[in-house]
Amino acid sequence: MTAGIEQRVVELETRLAFQEHALGELSDALAAARDEEARNTLLLHRALEELRQLRMSLSADPQSPDPASEPPPPHY
Repeated sequence: MTAGIEQRVVELETRLAFQEHALGELSDALAAARDEEARNTLLLHRALEELRQLRMSLSADPQSPDPASEPPPPHY
C-alpha cells in the first residue's frame, strides 16, 4: 500500500514540475509578446507622425497639392 501511495506522489510531483516548467515558458512568451507589441505601437506612432508632418509640409507648399485631395487615376 505504501509503495502505491509513494508512486502516486512521485507521479504528482512529476506532473507539477512539468506544469511549472510550461507555466514559466508561457510567462516568458507573454512577456516577449508584450515587448514586441510596445515596439510595434511605438513604430506605428512614429510612422503616423511622419505622415502628418509630410502632409503638413505638402499642404504648406501651394505648388504641390495634397495627394489625398487629387482625383484617382483614370484606370480606377
